[in-house]
Amino acid sequence: MTPAPAGRHWADEIADKLADRPGPQEISTGISPSGSIHLGNLREVMTADVIYRALRERRSDVGFHYVADNFDPLRRVYPFLDPEIYAPHVGKPLSEIPCPCGAHANYGEHFLLPFLATLQELKIEVRVFRGDQLYKSGRMNPMIIAALKGRDVIARILHEMTGKQIDPGWSPFDPLCPACGRITETEVTGYSESAQTIAYRCGCGSKGTIPMAGGGKLTWRVDWPARWKILGVTIEPFGKDHATSGGSYDTGRRIVKEVFGGEPPYPITYEWISLKGKGDMSSSKGNVISIDRMLRVVPPEVLRYLIVRTPPPRTIAFDPGLPLLALVDEYDDVESAGRDLRALALCRASDYKPVGVPFKHLVSVVQMANFDFGQVKEILRRGGYEVKDEEALRGRAEYARRWLEEFAPEEMKFTLKPALPPEASQLSEPQRRFLAAAADRLAPGMKAEEIHQAVYALAGEMAPLKPAEAFQAIYLALLGTLRGPRVGWFLAFLDHDFVVNRFREASRA
Repeated sequence: MTPAPAGRHWADEIADKLADRPGPQEISTGISPSGSIHLGNLREVMTADVIYRALRERRSDVGFHYVADNFDPLRRVYPFLDPEIYAPHVGKPLSEIPCPCGAHANYGEHFLLPFLATLQELKIEVRVFRGDQLYKSGRMNPMIIAALKGRDVIARILHEMTGKQIDPGWSPFDPLCPACGRITETEVTGYSESAQTIAYRCGCGSKGTIPMAGGGKLTWRVDWPARWKILGVTIEPFGKDHATSGGSYDTGRRIVKEVFGGEPPYPITYEWISLKGKGDMSSSKGNVISIDRMLRVVPPEVLRYLIVRTPPPRTIAFDPGLPLLALVDEYDDVESAGRDLRALALCRASDYKPVGVPFKHLVSVVQMANFDFGQVKEILRRGGYEVKDEEALRGRAEYARRWLEEFAPEEMKFTLKPALPPEASQLSEPQRRFLAAAADRLAPGMKAEEIHQAVYALAGEMAPLKPAEAFQAIYLALLGTLRGPRVGWFLAFLDHDFVVNRFREASRA
């Protein structure tokens, strides 16, 4: 996770270019809710949100909306779907398919509503349009008529831009078959501009006349520029897949000008977020981390910071393990050299308060306290930390607990045993002598580094005992494992009498 280079923030550079553009500015973003809307998808709407915030500082006539492409068809049965239930629905619009859990109005809402809830938590204030409503309301009818009338122009543009031959029967509109409910097996056989109807036939054998409003949708490469025109879009971020030569944006630029009489939006291309060891996030491959899952383990501001600090053209390599702890501490630590102050200002989402305890330390403390908040406060007090905001600390301790459940590598997990663990029986005689000597050597109030040096020196005095065996003796006595957190820091946070009594008990076991 690499921060932006020093200098002006990327959002300010973009906002400066757009500050003096004539007329109201409208920022658009959108995602098809065909599966869980994940952290990788969040980069698009977050990029739009940050530009919106920066541009609003420069001018007031700025809008921001999100289009849920829920009128898109289900392309295939994804790995997370029951084939027996969903195979018959392939080719139908997402808004017309049953909800996987039965609690939402349809398939699209099942994935869309949790995403919209996370946007609220992230303080992304955006107007939401649903694709099915845009079409069913008749708002898209003028664009449908223009596309059908300009069919030959669109076909020429697609051929010139992509090099592909366009089938003579191709239409820029996919009718929705009222018989089978699919939009992938139909073709247009005619239309009436005055009546605003479509004549169609379908692979299922059905044919007839249907209204334009809700009777289907424009194909993707035509739908996108149609939305630019109908919604007045002037700025839009989109993934690098749409930015390739001859891709959706290139063809859309010409279609919106030559067919719809509009202008293309200012483009902002972003790279993907990749998951360590698994590659680019992809719902269809199941290689994702959901946004709500991330919001269980870090505050909204930190999740925003992950994306906001990195310029859109640069890949974000995301590791939810130890690097995530470092990201939280970078956000909190006012003395951190890598801290991006402008990114912090653009990350405001709540009454977030740093608690003055490094998150990585807190992850160990909550385990030492066996997740008892009273003990967390006591351990921190012994470590010299002043708790100024108890509720803020309680919230951060809960994040630490959930990170341990969700993402912590095994070497980060431990449990401080309230009684001498059975594993202490593995201690060798030299290790027992070492623990007895350590109980006498450790003094109340010793700092972490002092303890580390004392342990290391004592091990050297007790040859043939090796330092590694000395540390293992401590872990066996306290945790029942051969590994654990850094010994000096670990023992400094624990109650002195508890440690001494445990070492003496283990030495006699």
